[in-house]
Amino acid sequence: MSIMHGHYLIAWLCGLYRPETPDEAGATGLWRIQRVSRRFGRKTSVGRRLPERLALTDISRTGMSIMGRRTVGSSEDETVPRASARRLEGKVALVTGASKGIGAGIAREFAAAGASVVVNYAAGAGDAERVVRGIRNRGGSAVAVQGDVSDAADVERLLTETVAEYGRFDVLVNNAGVYFPEPFESATPEQIDRQLSVNILGPILTAQEALKHFGPEGGAIINIGSLDSARAVPGMAVYAATEGAVDALTRVLAAELGSRGITVNTLAPGGVETEGIHAAGFIGSAAEAEMVQRTPLGRLGRPEDLARVAVFFASDDARWVTGERLTASGGLRS
Repeated sequence: MSIMHGHYLIAWLCGLYRPETPDEAGATGLWRIQRVSRRFGRKTSVGRRLPERLALTDISRTGMSIMGRRTVGSSEDETVPRASARRLEGKVALVTGASKGIGAGIAREFAAAGASVVVNYAAGAGDAERVVRGIRNRGGSAVAVQGDVSDAADVERLLTETVAEYGRFDVLVNNAGVYFPEPFESATPEQIDRQLSVNILGPILTAQEALKHFGPEGGAIINIGSLDSARAVPGMAVYAATEGAVDALTRVLAAELGSRGITVNTLAPGGVETEGIHAAGFIGSAAEAEMVQRTPLGRLGRPEDLARVAVFFASDDARWVTGERLTASGGLRS
């Protein structure tokens, strides 16, 4: 894997793990990756030609973050979450794109902290059910609910089923998202539309619907963003634009909803090691070594690293924190 190839892969890493298939990425973030030996045939801004690339089909936060670990080949008995001092006892949380990767890590950690969790997915029912079984096996409460976050009817049903199952609603985690590393001039209308629909429309629709179900005491909205909203990474223009929009959405909603006791914050991951990163051949590559070398804490992130920060945002400890964008990247900034 060349360094430039690694730069594109790092771009994915530093933002999430979201997918499944094009149908599934909207609500779960799982991806399907296949190698191809086609060249871009164009020069980058620094004058180097892009080498062999990975063709990504709806990369999403569900399965491919470079920095968030989910043991390859593991199932519901993956990394056991810490108890987080039961900081979410009695709360009900919905995590979109939670069948794998960062979303699954957040679902597990929330359950360990005492929350009842709705594990949303778009198409990967089997993966979502494994996450639910793992939570239940450890004494937690969770259900899996299918739904595409870019579809208004699906979102309405998703929130309705959440409240019907648990009788209340307290925390929304907008984790589902997709991205396509591609030179800007090569981005297709379909790729652009998919990223806009899932990454921007999705959080808007889910937040709108969540407002109908939060109780009088308020609630918490946590948007999973990306380092790429503040970086300039070639090949990630459309994706970075969508994540910048998420940052803006967080700031404005925090101001608009504060009087109702609703906090809104963005959690921006750096590279997270997940199944997708292993499948893509990043682990053990020169690109991985370069990223680790540039990370002050000296390693890739893991889903549980992000999940513990999300627990804070969802807890009463963060009732005086809103409108913030917190970067959790081990110190990596560029």
